Amino acid sequence: MIRAGFTGSVLDRADHLRHDADALAGVTDWRARLLKLDGLHPEVSDDGTLGWTTLAEADEDAQLILLGVHEGRAHFAAYRPGTRAAEATPMRSPAMIHALSTLRPEEAATYAAARSVIDWHSRHGFCANCGAGTQPFRAGWGRTCDACGTEHFPRVDPVVIMIAEHDGRALLGRGKNWPAGRYSALAGFLEPGESIEEAVAREIREEAGVRVGEVRYVASQPWPFPSSLMMACVGVAQDDALTIDRNELEDAIWVPREMVRQVLAGGEGPFIAPPPYAIAHTLLTEWARRA
Repeated sequence: MIRAGFTGSVLDRADHLRHDADALAGVTDWRARLLKLDGLHPEVSDDGTLGWTTLAEADEDAQLILLGVHEGRAHFAAYRPGTRAAEATPMRSPAMIHALSTLRPEEAATYAAARSVIDWHSRHGFCANCGAGTQPFRAGWGRTCDACGTEHFPRVDPVVIMIAEHDGRALLGRGKNWPAGRYSALAGFLEPGESIEEAVAREIREEAGVRVGEVRYVASQPWPFPSSLMMACVGVAQDDALTIDRNELEDAIWVPREMVRQVLAGGEGPFIAPPPYAIAHTLLTEWARRA
């Protein structure tokens, strides 16, 4: 199995505790651990592990989210009412980039779940059905409406991320305002009534003007900014002529497999690779391994 970034958490999500208030209360004690966050940023130690404290450190009005159980100890994150994701430092801030580059993959997976659910709570204080206020339930994995009783649950946004391949080359794109030299896989949200394969073909054609036929799935990754599921694929291009949509991309290039291998190995080349925690890096690595 391909292991992508933000996957492999050691926590058992313990869904049964979300439905059993008495059992949940039984693990919400001095043994439980609380994730240490600075806003929505993780506190990371030098060895790449997350910082934890006790529930005694939780704010009085904090709403606890059960992240899971490990070695008999419950692990929680805390949502503080009034927290807004927009107030947190942007994902590409130096502090966040350092944290993501430092975290062990399994630790990043735990953080991804916590960040996404906290962000979801910050955006769902009111019912989408009637507009009344909502309150958390199911150990923080849902909110229920005070007025109409509608239940709301965290959702993820499906995103395809892909390269087209043609004659031993991979199509890479460069977004606006990216770091100098950075190129990566193309990406876009799935639309209603669309399959993964159809979304891959549509996005490549829309952004780069390239038609693809066969599409193969490679791997997936949660992406907690704020809450997406990235589904990595490769599409076989029918030709290599580029018609770039400048509203979507600043540039796009075809890169030979050997050059992709060279860049991923730390050598020089026509582009800077995406960071290892991004599934675009995993996708390029898997594509480059093929004969």
